[in-house]
Amino acid sequence: MLAIYKRELRSYFVGVIGYVFLVIYLTIAGVLFSYTTMFSMSADVTNYFTLMLVFSAIALPLLTMKSFSEERKTKTEQLILTAPVSLPAMVFGKFLASYTVFGGATLLTSLYFLFLIPYAKLKFAVLFGNLIALLLVGMVFIAIGIFVSALTENQLSAAIGTIAIILAFLGIGLINSLIPTSYAIRYVFDALSIFTRFQSFVNGYFEFASVIYYLSVSAIFLWLTIRVYDRRRFG
Repeated sequence: MLAIYKRELRSYFVGVIGYVFLVIYLTIAGVLFSYTTMFSMSADVTNYFTLMLVFSAIALPLLTMKSFSEERKTKTEQLILTAPVSLPAMVFGKFLASYTVFGGATLLTSLYFLFLIPYAKLKFAVLFGNLIALLLVGMVFIAIGIFVSALTENQLSAAIGTIAIILAFLGIGLINSLIPTSYAIRYVFDALSIFTRFQSFVNGYFEFASVIYYLSVSAIFLWLTIRVYDRRRFG
């Protein structure tokens, strides 16, 4: 797995995708940070992280779209399938490489909050809660992107498909807000909603159940990716 991880991580910066992602991610994060804190004269970070959640739904598919699609397009997929490495190790190595780039970019954006320290009293519990929530949600988005990338050799299709699935998960929360509380289906949507669970972290509360949810959804999509290649290897 380590060899796959190093290979994938290196590929982001041998080409331009890694640099483009970092520039776009850090720039948009800076703009959103300035708009929600500096220009608004506020030390409340919740709006920033909520907007970053929405932005990540669009940005992360651009990071994951090449994961498996590029292998199929360049006809190197068979080399991986016949390599002496397990399918879980291959999938998890690619996942970790994408997550390392995203996690590194997210941690870099957290440095922006140093600008607020001289002017406002930050609520560090809320700040860390939001940061952890964004990292957890990013984990889910990347796992979804890895799965969709395994289904097609077209990188654009992989990105669009990933965005569609992510927006569906986010849309559950919006639909849920329109359903009367007396309807039982509301509780089902509430349990499935990425955005609803994100809100508990936004308010500075650490919910173990939400952590399990994000880890479970990520694991499901990674398992589905393994199943795709399991069938392709022996199909």
